[in-house]
Amino acid sequence: MSRGIKIGAPEMFVPSTVMSTVEQKYGVFEMPYIIVNRAHMKKVAENKEVQKQLFDGLPAKGLIVLGVWENGFRHITNNVRPIAKPDDLKGIKLRVPGGVWRVKMFKTYGANPSPMPLAEVYSALQSAVMDGQENPFPQIWSAKFHEVQKFLSLSGHVYTPAYLVVSEETWNKIPKDSQTTLARIAGEIGDFARSEGERLDKDLMGKLAPPMKANEVDKDSFIKASGAVYEEFGKEVSGGSDLVKLIQSLR
Repeated sequence: MSRGIKIGAPEMFVPSTVMSTVEQKYGVFEMPYIIVNRAHMKKVAENKEVQKQLFDGLPAKGLIVLGVWENGFRHITNNVRPIAKPDDLKGIKLRVPGGVWRVKMFKTYGANPSPMPLAEVYSALQSAVMDGQENPFPQIWSAKFHEVQKFLSLSGHVYTPAYLVVSEETWNKIPKDSQTTLARIAGEIGDFARSEGERLDKDLMGKLAPPMKANEVDKDSFIKASGAVYEEFGKEVSGGSDLVKLIQSLR
């Protein structure tokens, strides 16, 4: 992604999970339940120390982050059984997006996670190549996964931000006063995106279940089972443990 933006194709991009492949520290948002609600995410996005750790090093990679928007809170759907605790995931073939931490997380829970492009997921679920997938409500709805899935488990296991990213070369061509205006608007759209995400969660719940059968999950059991993922992140990513503690302190 960073190479593509560096060479001007495209000049701007709105990545989510894939940012952890550009800078390892972005994997912090792959940690289960680290973000508790959208008000917490707003505080994290606006925190100067978080910005310093996540944004300040990106110009060296040819990138500038203008705004923190959202992908949303992710939930599990599948055709095998309702998922109420980690043990319920054992053996389930689960599609996940690219990025190492989502795979590690679901392997820790006992699932059989496989990265797959989103465009291929509907047919994979329909043909039982995959048993399930995990996404925020808007993606589940727009991809029509409710047509080929029986169970919707309200896990909310990860909140994925989305980022408005521009190439440094493109950014430096923009007049300073326009840069200021664009940065302000990008921040305002972040607030709108989180507000709209909350509205869509409420609106789409009634459209997804039924036809899917919804169930609550034992989030405490998932949090308890996630310790190994946090520990590995802290060991593998320089400054990872401190970044986790910083984000948790903003709850």
